[in-house]
This record gives sequence, C-alpha cells and structure tokens, in this order.
Amino acid sequence: MLLVHVTAFNRLMWDSNRTPTTVIDHGVMVPANVEYTGEHAKGIVVVNNIQRRGRRLGLDVFERIRREVPLDLVGMGAAKLGGLGEVPHDALPQFVATYRFFFNPIRYTSLGLSVCEAMMTGVPIIGLATTEMATTVENGQSGYVETDVDALLERMRYLLDHPQHARELGENGRAYARRRFNIERFASDWQRVVSGFVERAR
Repeated sequence: MLLVHVTAFNRLMWDSNRTPTTVIDHGVMVPANVEYTGEHAKGIVVVNNIQRRGRRLGLDVFERIRREVPLDLVGMGAAKLGGLGEVPHDALPQFVATYRFFFNPIRYTSLGLSVCEAMMTGVPIIGLATTEMATTVENGQSGYVETDVDALLERMRYLLDHPQHARELGENGRAYARRRFNIERFASDWQRVVSGFVERAR
C-alpha cells in the first residue's frame, strides 16, 4: 500500500503508522483567457457551507472581518449568511478575478483548490498562516498570511487602498502557481508514483 497525500502538511499531521507515504500537490486548470482585474474593492471568500462547518472553516474569523472590511461570500449555503450563493465552477475563475483579493479564513483544512485556482488566475491571496497555506503564500510577494486577525485586517485595507500593489502580488502568485499547481506536473507526478508502485509490487 502507498498513501498519497495532497500536501506535505497532511503527511506531517496524519499518523500513517508503517504505511509508506508520498505527496502529490494539487493540479488545477483555469481558462487561459481569464485575467485579474481587481475592479471590485472587496475581498472574495469561497467556502461551501461555512455556516454549518463553523470554527474549523473559520466562520468566526469571516464574520469578524466582514464587519470591518467588505467581503463577498460564495459557495453552497452562502446565501444563508447574506452571501451571493453559488457560482458555477466553470464561471468561478472569471468571477473571482474581479475582486481585489481572495480571502481564505479556513483554520484546519490542508489547502483548498479554490486558493490554487485564485492564484492561478492572478488574484492576491490573504489567509491564515496555518496548514499548507504557510508554504503557499509568501508575505509581500504573492499575498499575506498571518495568525493575527488584526494584522490580516491591516493587509486587506492596504490592498483596498493600493490596487497596484494587489496586482503585483497577484502576478507573482500566478507565476508561482503555474510552477507548483500546473496540471501537467500533477499528471506527471501521478504517472511516476503509479508506475513506481506497480514496479515495486511485481
């Protein structure tokens, strides 16, 4: 048996006992014609059923920040919290690209695909410096991650007031995401892992 994790954080935190493990990072695709505009001086949050999943998904963090900084919420169940509801997945990259920044309030999930997709689109990322987010976003280069919510608020306000800085962060993040999360790398990693496993099993 071989246990494949989607992040190094997962491999670190799971007790796999004697089972051998490896990591294959996410691979995502976004339409090539989607370009970041950041025209909406707001942040966008993409979380499904955040109202049901509570603290683990950062409901309290989202609600606190929303009182001080304009944020839109999309995803399943979003309308129950005054959000915009669901956006079809194929329309989501273009929709997200119109926002000044992408905010990930999640405490405990490893690394959401929506974060990878937003980065691939050129949207600057702001989030909690927990889980794999700490290795994905570089402060001052592709976005900002903090464990201090007050510091996050300061970063958000700065991006709202400085759209050019937001654009620069997004461009850096897109270059990074294209290296780390491109679908060709993902497929190649899976081919390598499966082929190696089959060879060893013979």
